[in-house]
Amino acid sequence: MVAGSLPALPVTAGSKVGRLKPVRLRPGDKVAILALATVAYEQLEVRLAVETLEAMGLKAQPGRHVLERFGYFAGRDQQRAEDFNKAVHDPSIKAIFCLRGGWGSSRLLPLLDYEALAANPKILLGYSDITSLLNAVHAKTGLITFHGPNVWSEWNEFTLESMRGLLFEARAMRYVNPREAGDDLIAKQNRTQTIVPGTARGELIGGNLSLVCGLLGTPYLPSFEHKILFLEDVGEAVYRVDRLLTQLRLSGEMKKLSGIVFGQFSRIVPKRGLGDFSLMDVLRQHFEPLGLPCYYGAMFGHISQNSTLPIGIPASMDASRGELELLEPAVL
Repeated sequence: MVAGSLPALPVTAGSKVGRLKPVRLRPGDKVAILALATVAYEQLEVRLAVETLEAMGLKAQPGRHVLERFGYFAGRDQQRAEDFNKAVHDPSIKAIFCLRGGWGSSRLLPLLDYEALAANPKILLGYSDITSLLNAVHAKTGLITFHGPNVWSEWNEFTLESMRGLLFEARAMRYVNPREAGDDLIAKQNRTQTIVPGTARGELIGGNLSLVCGLLGTPYLPSFEHKILFLEDVGEAVYRVDRLLTQLRLSGEMKKLSGIVFGQFSRIVPKRGLGDFSLMDVLRQHFEPLGLPCYYGAMFGHISQNSTLPIGIPASMDASRGELELLEPAVL
């Protein structure tokens, strides 16, 4: 990326002038494992989550209600919010890692102690349904939050190193897809596709498309002004992606952005027919008219190799090259 070719970041009314960064993780730190959305049906799931954090050199502390069940939720809203607020108030806990996504995080947003979290900032990591929490916390406090694997996710070398570089080593990460041809003549996996070429700068916001759209019109969505929006989703039909993007466009928010980065839209449900739109057709229909730098295929989302991205940190993007780079570390 050519930093000199990009304009300076503007300070807008929606910007957090003083970004609130949590302290980096260190071996031996205590991390809360919280179930804030869908129920964990098996005790083994929590046991394996504890072992996962221990393998990272961390001390795991599951929330009191992590094995509760209320319908398809991991306990009632008040119980899940209680676990979150207790972890926020506990100075010995350095980070909150979410066990899984599913559905239910948005129901907690009015119940969270944002003032206490701003006074005692700590790392909040998760993705999928946790998108609601990540963006709400940033909007309410200015705290940098982290869109990355839930504890129940697959922790392969790629996924672990992305999280470790960002949260343990405090690196200003550069996100470029690896390209390996393997036994083929050319690399066909992990390719990015440019939708609108160009470069841009802006603070990162975003996450799961469905959850971002679910926050529209609420006080829990950060400003889109001069931001780079990153989006992913899973298991949606192409027409539903079209409907969600139409909602986002009709809200008027998209035209405020500096750029857009799409991760992976996993397990897309296609209709079979010569007249049907592909996912890329729909993305081009929505974003080419905007003229904002935009590309598809970054390695984050519901995939095995899942990068960790910070919400609220300035970044530069090059849609022509399919690259994203942080302009400063996300932790202290």
